[in-house]
Amino acid sequence: MVAPVIADALASLREMLAADGYDLDLREDGADILVAEIRAGRGACADCLVPKEMMRGYFDSALRAAVDMPPEVRLIYPAEAN
Repeated sequence: MVAPVIADALASLREMLAADGYDLDLREDGADILVAEIRAGRGACADCLVPKEMMRGYFDSALRAAVDMPPEVRLIYPAEAN
């Protein structure tokens, strides 16, 4: 389970992704790693997201604004999901 402060910090990013047909699954991997898996919904392009480093910047910015010690974000894009 992801801490509520983390989920709240990323709520607008989740909404932005949902508007384009993507789902965002958040989970913790240890104490200081947040796994953010983006899944393409029905009709969404699995390869049409912004470059990964740009998306990572969105996550980092949102988390830095909300918590003193933001976790490292491990992004998983739709084309990378197993």
